[in-house]
Amino acid sequence: MAAESTVPQLSAQHRPTLDQALSAIRSRAYWSPHPEHPKAYGETAPADGLAAFEALRGTRLDLGQPGTDGWVGGEVSPYGPELGVEYPHADPDVLLPAMRAGMGAWRDAGPETRALVCIEILSRISARTHEFAHAVMHTSGQAFMMAFQAGGPHAQDRGLEAVAYAYEEQTRVPGRADWSKPQGKRDPLEIGKSFTAVPRGIALVIGCNTFPTWNGYPGLFASLATGNAVLVKPHPRAVLPLALTVRVAREVLAEAGFDPNLVALAVERPGEGIAKTLAVRPEIKLIDYTGSTEFGDWLEANARQAQVYTEKAGVNTVVLDSTDDYKGMLSNLAFSLSLYSGQMCTTPQNLLIPRDGIATDAGHKTYDEVVADLADSVGGLLGDDARANALLGALVNPDVRTRLEAAASLGEVALASRKIVNPEFPDAVVRTPVMVKLDAAKPDPDAAYLSECFGPVSFAVAVDSTADALDLLRRTVREKGAMTVGAYTTSADTERAIEEVCLEESAQLSLNLTGGVYVNQTAAFSDFHGSGGNPAANAALCDGAFVANRFRVVEVRRQA
Repeated sequence: MAAESTVPQLSAQHRPTLDQALSAIRSRAYWSPHPEHPKAYGETAPADGLAAFEALRGTRLDLGQPGTDGWVGGEVSPYGPELGVEYPHADPDVLLPAMRAGMGAWRDAGPETRALVCIEILSRISARTHEFAHAVMHTSGQAFMMAFQAGGPHAQDRGLEAVAYAYEEQTRVPGRADWSKPQGKRDPLEIGKSFTAVPRGIALVIGCNTFPTWNGYPGLFASLATGNAVLVKPHPRAVLPLALTVRVAREVLAEAGFDPNLVALAVERPGEGIAKTLAVRPEIKLIDYTGSTEFGDWLEANARQAQVYTEKAGVNTVVLDSTDDYKGMLSNLAFSLSLYSGQMCTTPQNLLIPRDGIATDAGHKTYDEVVADLADSVGGLLGDDARANALLGALVNPDVRTRLEAAASLGEVALASRKIVNPEFPDAVVRTPVMVKLDAAKPDPDAAYLSECFGPVSFAVAVDSTADALDLLRRTVREKGAMTVGAYTTSADTERAIEEVCLEESAQLSLNLTGGVYVNQTAAFSDFHGSGGNPAANAALCDGAFVANRFRVVEVRRQA
């Protein structure tokens, strides 16, 4: 049981935050308790965070976990430096039973206490956002400001959002009810009933390289808030941010009077592939995964004992029909294509443009003019190397570089990629995006635009008409999936047609974005990330379906 003095303290501190989060997911209005600006964390926070990160390098991160049978390290920053941090390697035959041991008390604590403990974990992570930002930057290759925001407050928002949904779903049913059925002249039938949200078992979070916290926190906190123990298995190149998360979670759980082994870390030796081994163990009842379609499909087919939540690959598409803000459209698309070198699961890839061109406020623009103007817009955005480094970050792994270099052979290059030197990190691989012109009229079942090409690669695809663009959009979403769809049109009829495709194929749509909101960015508490309704992902971050099957309700009836 939790220490009696701890729960009231957590309630006084965090119940208002929980209530605000519950209000936000119902209203879908903007809200965040986690500041986006680095200066909001105090005058010394930037220096303190950097110092804390540097102090981690070359150390052994001992979490005090049972079953540690060795130590694993080897992370190298996409910016060049070796991190040199060692992590515990776990024997699952020892660790998993230890994780189960604390689940009874965690279950009995109830939804509110679990939510408050989770919010305390997030609060402590938030206080160390600068430290976490450097950890995310040097494992994902994100530029610092993006690592700070996406890896810090935005990730924390997504974790809190999951906690709010978990609390709401668990409390739909009352904890107790007195049941009385009239029997006419006879005494009524009376039963006392209790209803308890019980966890499924141990949850496995399989982390990704590009957004270890942003993609990792929803599943972690959804499972923990619903009473499950959580085993975090990070990507081998991005261990540090999630290892720090596990350490904070274990500290908070212990201080609150719960078993710290409710959250644990599983790091793999080179080539060990423990994700497959863990995923099919009978103790694992929930799996959250972000990554390749191939492994996501394998999990869905083989981890039959578990409820599996996957975010895989998709072909994100933008339909260009017409616009009343040509300059704004180009600027918005250029930023979306460039941010983090296109290494986001939401970055547009296919730009579908009628070969006869589009109507704009700057006059009619031919296909070639639209492509050339967009290429110029990207070039202008990234023309200054300092600004380019701040937007692009670094390529996260050699596979992205290989795809980027191979893309130039797929068609006519409208925008060539160029190498940029990062003066602070000269070993970083920084490349501007490449844009390739392709033609949908040429029959090719293996056309590049029919598959995801993850990284800073986009295809300007000529189509016969907007109607053909919608047919191609429908095909790619249905067959390959999409995390995002964008469209530009001044026609009400076309807008309705695009919306109908996205409704039928369950794809999240952004229309006529020309300002500071981009198709590849979503806001927690308001936007849904993915839909769970097309092949790109079988779950949405975050909705009731994302949390409701992580627990079951067990009823106990007693004669009154």
